[in-house]
Amino acid sequence: MKRIGRNVVVLLSVLGLLAFAACGPSSAVAAKPAKAVKSAKTTEAPDELGKPKAAVDIKKMADMSDFDPASWVPPKGDTIKIAYVNAFSGPGSLNGIIHITPIMFAAHDINKRGGILVDGKRRMIEVIPADHQSKPDSCKKICERMVLQEKVHVLMGTSGSNMMKIINEVANKYKVIAVNEGALAEELQDATNFGRYSFMTSPTTEQIGRGMAYYYGQIRKKEKKFYILCQDYSFGRGLAEGFKKGLKEYYPGAEIVGEDYHKLFLTDFAPYLTKIKASSAEVIYTGDWVPDASNLLKQARNMGITIPFAHLFFDEPNMLHEVGVEGTNGLVHIDVYDMPQVFKNYPDFTKFYKAWNNQWKKWKTPPYNSRLFEHGTGGIGLYGQSAYWLFSVIERAGSLDPDKIVKVWEGDVFRYANGKVVKMRSCDHKTIQPLSVTEYVVPAQQKASMTIPPYYWYDKASAAGPAWVVPASKILPPMDKNLDRCKGKSDWGE
Repeated sequence: MKRIGRNVVVLLSVLGLLAFAACGPSSAVAAKPAKAVKSAKTTEAPDELGKPKAAVDIKKMADMSDFDPASWVPPKGDTIKIAYVNAFSGPGSLNGIIHITPIMFAAHDINKRGGILVDGKRRMIEVIPADHQSKPDSCKKICERMVLQEKVHVLMGTSGSNMMKIINEVANKYKVIAVNEGALAEELQDATNFGRYSFMTSPTTEQIGRGMAYYYGQIRKKEKKFYILCQDYSFGRGLAEGFKKGLKEYYPGAEIVGEDYHKLFLTDFAPYLTKIKASSAEVIYTGDWVPDASNLLKQARNMGITIPFAHLFFDEPNMLHEVGVEGTNGLVHIDVYDMPQVFKNYPDFTKFYKAWNNQWKKWKTPPYNSRLFEHGTGGIGLYGQSAYWLFSVIERAGSLDPDKIVKVWEGDVFRYANGKVVKMRSCDHKTIQPLSVTEYVVPAQQKASMTIPPYYWYDKASAAGPAWVVPASKILPPMDKNLDRCKGKSDWGE
């Protein structure tokens, strides 16, 4: 993905809001559910990623009944200092809240367990909001302030790959750890931009695009005609390129019957939808996020277009409820965190899920009391699990020395709370990970994934139903062989 210019900084902040924001549901279509395909197991086979060296230990999870993000106050003093860098003001301010809330949840859990023993002393975790205001200059300034004045040990972020690039640059300059849990650009860890202290827990645009293509070509094996409609900037084009590459690899019999890119914040999709209607397309592949996603879906349904949307961001729950059950039935969502039938396949997760969901029911302060935070899955889940992974690495390093942390994290295999296993590739610090593809179904059918009461995610919108794993081995993150550390390595980094 090419570097993103200043003119889309605010837009990327909005992207981060949807880039993993909600539950597994999505909105779009009245297609029939997939048949004759069994849901895959939740976790990877042992030979995929190897045995986890550590995991989120749900059995040791603290009593979280006092956690409220609106009133949470981090510990002060001689702490493990994590600066969470994102937009906390301006038009993208909700981004910061969406990302930092599950990170605070993880920190609260570990703190109530007694903190982490580092350098011979047990310390609590302090999470500090750092507002980059969706501006490159502000991002650099706040990162340097966090490192030089606040003496943070970790910079974590963010919405927008251009912002993450700045965070990484500052971290590598001053030798503090940087964790990317929200930006998807391939270039962030390439030969030009790689830094020893920066780690990427989020997937890349290519992994996501190839993952969706794998689902249609190797799992569903039904629709063959695809229309690509994405936003006209590097993120949208990156997702499209990943999908096209994946189709060539996993579904050579498929046909792209149309390909268009539209300007951001478009209000009239009729010209594109007219072309789609005349194209014989069976699926629309898109990377659009709201408000574009909402406008696109509503206008498609109003024009009588009922074919499925295959998507990453049509999962924003408020949008799903606006469109309703019928309009969102049949959407196909690729997810960065959720795994199929998690409550059934990984029973311990029920305790973790309820620790979040039970608290959400008590939150009274906007925006925490909205549907956006209800389930703590999807992207919200990924952000929090990235924090747990970081905390585990620090604990196993037994030190805040960044070089000792790097040594532990390179090649580390970790299991998230929902059983998903991930591996940090040693040479370029990209995460090897499975993804899941979920079909959205009506409330009565959502028990395919919500296998505990009330047996549906939403009763007034279609949401996650049957789901399938895209194995990590089929969507290994791209590796820049020009990076000296990666020369002679396999795509697994070995």
